[in-house]
Amino acid sequence: MTADIAENRAEVQSRTLTAVLNARVGQVYGPGTGIDGLVRLSGGASRETWSFDALLPDGRRLPLILKRDPLDEIDPGDADVNLGIDRWTEGRLMQLAREAGVPAPEVPFFLDADDRTSAGFVSQRLEGEALGRRIVREDEFTQARAKLAFQCGEAAARFHAILLDKLPPLRNLPVAAALDYNQGVIDAFGQPHAGFEYAFRWLRERLELAGDRLTLCHGDYRNGNLLVDHAGLAGVLDWELGHLGNPISDLGWICIRAWRYGYYDNPVGGFGAVEDLLDGYEAGGGGRVSLETLRFWEVFGCMRWGVICMTLAFAHLEGRERSVEKVSIGRRAVEGEYDLLQLVD
Repeated sequence: MTADIAENRAEVQSRTLTAVLNARVGQVYGPGTGIDGLVRLSGGASRETWSFDALLPDGRRLPLILKRDPLDEIDPGDADVNLGIDRWTEGRLMQLAREAGVPAPEVPFFLDADDRTSAGFVSQRLEGEALGRRIVREDEFTQARAKLAFQCGEAAARFHAILLDKLPPLRNLPVAAALDYNQGVIDAFGQPHAGFEYAFRWLRERLELAGDRLTLCHGDYRNGNLLVDHAGLAGVLDWELGHLGNPISDLGWICIRAWRYGYYDNPVGGFGAVEDLLDGYEAGGGGRVSLETLRFWEVFGCMRWGVICMTLAFAHLEGRERSVEKVSIGRRAVEGEYDLLQLVD
């Protein structure tokens, strides 16, 4: 009975959304435009992702993606809820990144929240591969991998260069405050984690390495949020953790072991070398980054990932959200501790 109710509810939501999108594409692309192939994709609990095509009167199809806020209640302890941005801001960041020369999807229109839909934005559905394991392993991406780290550095430099006065309002958490926040999260669990405690101390003793630049940061710049084709980087996706911060945090994040998918000898996302990443960043106008500074932010990123794993685990253990996925990711917190001890040793 419960399954039937959930299925009927999903059908009603799909029909309602179809009507909303049919009306909206008619406004954007002209009378006679409709949609086809609307299907919900898997994604995080803090947003819904839908794929569909806009059918133009001349017969052309425009492949599109809708990201909108969920209609259902979400877990207030979800990291994406606490640290994320709204859908309008996310879509606007993608527009600004594209204008800056970053391979980001075009965002042609937004949805306003009303009695039929939550707020969201529609973006171009690009061709390419986003699964990190396939990107690092498949032979079809061999040529792409050879240039991908450089391209990632170059793209990061471009979105880091977007002028602050062009950006929508964003959360700003300086590095010292970010350390306090993450240590507070760990302490609240009431469990001893020597690896994390040592990392907090190591980072606090080296805060001068962080630097004081303040730019737009992607917030989740890694293998898994990149779209790759045979030519290399085809798109930078998933901007929902965009914020103001130190730009090198993005470069450190893409280098942590968790995003290498077993290819640990390739420090950048499992596909490239640090030297190529930094060369690309310099070529894109971001300046030369020292290895010491990058290492600081890699340690910070590894600590941050461990805290995220712990948060997901306790969402399950405390009964806020029973989820095999969350608890399985949560178990990886010990990997983060091991990685931290290797980095700071």
